[in-house]
Amino acid sequence: MTDTRRRVKVYTLNEDRQWDDRGTGHVSSGYVERLKGTSLLVRAESDAQLLLQKQYLPRTNFNHLYHLKFDTLIVWSEAENYDLALSFQEKAGCDEIWEKICQVQGKDPSVDITQDVVDESEEERFDDMSSPGLELPPCELNRLEDLAELVGSSLPSPLRREKLALAVENEGYIRKLLELFRVCEDLENREGLHHLYEIMKGIFLLNRTALFEVMFSDECIMDVIGCLEFDPTLPQPRRHREFLTKTARFKEVIPISDPELRQKIHQTYRVQYIQDMVLPTPSVFEENMLSTLHSFIFFNKVEIVGMLQDDEKFLTDLFAQLTDEATDDDKRHELVNFLKEFCAFSQTLQPQNRDAFFKTLSNMGILPALEVILGMDDVQVRGAATDIFSYLVEYNPSMVREFVMQESQQNDDVSIYTKDILLINLIIEHMICDTDPELGGAVQLMGLLRTLVDPENMLATANKTEKTEFLSFFYKHCMHVLSAPLLANTTEEKPSKDDFQTSQLLALILELLTFCVEHHTYHIKNYIINKDILRRVLVLTASRHAFLALCALRFMRRIIGLKDEFYNRYIMRNFLFEPVIKAFLNNGSRYNLMNSAIIEMFEYVRVEDVKSLTAHIIENYWKALEDVDYVQTFKGLKLRYEQQRERQDNPKLDSMRSILRNHRFRRDARTLEDEEEMWFNADEDDLEDGEAVVPPSDKMKSEEDLMEPISKFMERKKLKDTEEKEVLGKSSLSGRQNPSFKLSFSGSTKTSLSSPPSSASLNPGSPGSPGSPGSGARSSPSTTTVTTKGGLVGLVDYPDDDDEEEEEEEDGESKEDPLPPSKKSKLSS
Repeated sequence: MTDTRRRVKVYTLNEDRQWDDRGTGHVSSGYVERLKGTSLLVRAESDAQLLLQKQYLPRTNFNHLYHLKFDTLIVWSEAENYDLALSFQEKAGCDEIWEKICQVQGKDPSVDITQDVVDESEEERFDDMSSPGLELPPCELNRLEDLAELVGSSLPSPLRREKLALAVENEGYIRKLLELFRVCEDLENREGLHHLYEIMKGIFLLNRTALFEVMFSDECIMDVIGCLEFDPTLPQPRRHREFLTKTARFKEVIPISDPELRQKIHQTYRVQYIQDMVLPTPSVFEENMLSTLHSFIFFNKVEIVGMLQDDEKFLTDLFAQLTDEATDDDKRHELVNFLKEFCAFSQTLQPQNRDAFFKTLSNMGILPALEVILGMDDVQVRGAATDIFSYLVEYNPSMVREFVMQESQQNDDVSIYTKDILLINLIIEHMICDTDPELGGAVQLMGLLRTLVDPENMLATANKTEKTEFLSFFYKHCMHVLSAPLLANTTEEKPSKDDFQTSQLLALILELLTFCVEHHTYHIKNYIINKDILRRVLVLTASRHAFLALCALRFMRRIIGLKDEFYNRYIMRNFLFEPVIKAFLNNGSRYNLMNSAIIEMFEYVRVEDVKSLTAHIIENYWKALEDVDYVQTFKGLKLRYEQQRERQDNPKLDSMRSILRNHRFRRDARTLEDEEEMWFNADEDDLEDGEAVVPPSDKMKSEEDLMEPISKFMERKKLKDTEEKEVLGKSSLSGRQNPSFKLSFSGSTKTSLSSPPSSASLNPGSPGSPGSPGSGARSSPSTTTVTTKGGLVGLVDYPDDDDEEEEEEEDGESKEDPLPPSKKSKLSS
């Protein structure tokens, strides 16, 4: 049986900081002759191939530290700047290997990291921060190895790391190290350069701002980068300094007069380069040790933005050159790229500082400048201007909308051509004319347009409503530009151009129009109906690109979902279901998204009972749909239609249902309890299948058929009341009464059911009377006068006691028992 204690999974940490599973195997530890030492071996459980072979090295620097985590995980960092981990199935196996690692490194296995815990505990017990701290070895070539080991051993402990940072800072050690670096480089002392790499990397991980200020000063930063070129894991040193001094060039598009600002820009670029390119990817233990470096770059960027924002001459020159027609294309390209990077830096600002930043740009005329730039032919310049515009829209769409409307008001007297070059129309035209086959720029611009026309971010004040004003402007001056490709491509029964790029563009336009249908009210409604937009859109259901046909269906589905009769009449008047049904039939028996989308549209009409559309569909397209039986949607529509016709042909049916729905539970307090008991105690034989208060909706009933079940219900109620009166009034009554009841559905304040007899009374021969087929001969046809006060309270009311006595005397000789034995037993109990 396999020893599960030694069963492990091997993981490595990739460049994306994700753990990759390298396989499952069994771990062992033993002496390896080739490596001349004790090693860790992992062989795959499937084919026994070697998954991992790691020699236990005495800890000489930070890279040889092992960590024990979660009782079953051992993690360490390799010299090649990637991390490995062993995940054990059982804790016992993990403890066994951990003891062997600690034995080789001479450490205590009771802790979770292979460090000198005895020294640490002694320091924590006897030392405090007021003590002199660590004593650094002399900064000499022959002591570099000792210094590298000291730095590596101090990093795992926060206390030792703090003391090391203080010692390096107080003794001016960084400048001494950089002098040694220059000596080693001149002597080509590779061993010393490798030690300096480890030392300088460790100083970065001390995470101390005071040290960074020294390292990133103008006189030190290039030597610091030089130290980090000599990675001992690489066969040849990198050439970072050569790139920074010869390849990378600082382009000063507008002369910067402030020397402090120039120095800050240079410094930030170089530190960013160190973070991104020079320093190795931090291990899982080191990624939190560079937080101060991130903060250093962040605050530098904030300071640069603030200094540029305060320099009015600089910004004035910038926008003047941007909009100057005499500026050559290369210069303008550099200016736009600078402005783009300037805006990108602003994203690091706090909200209040960002507000001030964009207000400054707005006051300097950034939107008119962008309008000029977007009208140029240079694709790269337009792309950068689009990115700048996106920053403005995402920050404050109201500011952009206000500029566009003011621009329109200023140009009221100008030509139509001038109207078409409004800023928002330029954005639409760039979206339409995007040359990218994947329409990446068009997608970005469509998102910006969607933000601009979204009523959710529009302001409403006491004096004006931004939504009303801007949407009126947009539909008057811009909507025709947006819909132009759609109208141009749908002049016939099929799309004029059906290539992939055109279809993608039309899909983007439809997505924006669908958004308008959902969020705008009368503006989009008037535009769709006046321009016959829906009919044009439905031409696209014939496209060979399924995604475009589905976009067209989605557009119509959103319109139907509004349940607006203006839209419904427009659809019916123009027979706009015809292309949908044609697309459904052309799709055939294929069960795909097209099929489901069309069926869902008709199902919505059925479920929501949109009467006008239901009648239109059945009356015009039923023959094409009647054979579709794999779903019940169309048969359900037919049923809805027949129910509508039934109600139209028999208005009394609707009125009866209304009465029953409105008054069914409005019963007199005296009869409510008895009525419920009668319903629950009625024999199954007495309640036949056909006896329903409301007749089936799919069959046409005459007035007599409608009254029959109600009469039967009243007959049973009458018999029950008769029996109870007999039991309760036995001492004073000498016979049984057989009252007949008259029904009135009038809602008047006083309703008389006695004289004259109305058409609603139950006369002999009518449904429910003793002589009718719907009831048995349970009572004599004598009548009783009943008056209802206060309107229609219930279908039946109790007669007065005097009337009961008179009727009992008249009918005293009748001995017929009106109730079956089951009912008598229930009543007597």
